[in-house]
Amino acid sequence: MYNTIKLEKGLYSITGKTFTQALAELDPDVNYENTELKGLDAFERQLKRFDIKVKGANSDRVEKFFLSTESAVLFPEYVRRTIKQGMDENSIMGKVAAAVTYTDGIDFRGLTVTKSGSSDVVKEAATMPVTSVRLSSANKTLTKFARRLSCSYESIRKQRLEAFGVILKNLGAAISRDVNGLAMSEITTGLTPMSIAGSNIAYSDLAAFWASMSDHNMTTMVCSPAVMAKILALSEMKYCVGDYMAGGTVQTPYGVTLVKCPQLTGDIAVGIDQSCAVEMVLGTDIVVDFDQLISTQCNEISCSIMVGFSVLTNGAVKTLKTSAT
Repeated sequence: MYNTIKLEKGLYSITGKTFTQALAELDPDVNYENTELKGLDAFERQLKRFDIKVKGANSDRVEKFFLSTESAVLFPEYVRRTIKQGMDENSIMGKVAAAVTYTDGIDFRGLTVTKSGSSDVVKEAATMPVTSVRLSSANKTLTKFARRLSCSYESIRKQRLEAFGVILKNLGAAISRDVNGLAMSEITTGLTPMSIAGSNIAYSDLAAFWASMSDHNMTTMVCSPAVMAKILALSEMKYCVGDYMAGGTVQTPYGVTLVKCPQLTGDIAVGIDQSCAVEMVLGTDIVVDFDQLISTQCNEISCSIMVGFSVLTNGAVKTLKTSAT
């Protein structure tokens, strides 16, 4: 049972397994199918074992993790999960990436898909059109994003985990915003933006941009806050306000989801077919220095992630210059 598991920091060092996966092998989820603990994973069951509440106004203080050597082992995973939550909440990849893959190396070669022929109709004895899948011509090096939070144990030990979690999520958010920026830079390199008809963007420009992706379905348009504000100010967009009120996202009348990305510069809007355009390659998930967090009681918290991007399908990413200058 979960309350008899021996917790030790070696659980973080098992090759190919996360801390929670290592715990789950010792304490399988299937054992709790018909119990009140169903729905909790192996890590969450350990929080329950040591009565550590990480959320809510009555959450415990940071020092609760360090009441025993075993409960201290849980702290790095709490930190990692909370940072990752902040990353996920600020990531645009859910509306951009068609695939997320992992690699063991520090670089990768993405796939490219190209099609020949304008139609799949084949006459008798005629040559069939071809879809070609090839490796990219050159390796791409994964980019490492990292941030360190300097905080003495004395300064945070009495802080509620609810409040401390906000700090950790903000740390993850800062990294995620830079990852968003890298994604936009990588997938738009070499693209020539479409131009608008007049001096300022009009609804007809958005419609033409959408229609320009004739072989694909533009599902997402990524914009800087300034460009997004111009689009939302168009009279035709006033009927879309209800979408935001209902679901927290804004769509154009023809179904393209607008996504804000402050790191996107140059008055460029990026149109994406989310079903086939972009591959996100991870060299690591969020990594925290578990040994330091356990042994020094978090004098500092460092986290990192390695990530890269490639365009899978030609024509599934396009750009629009939203100003005449």
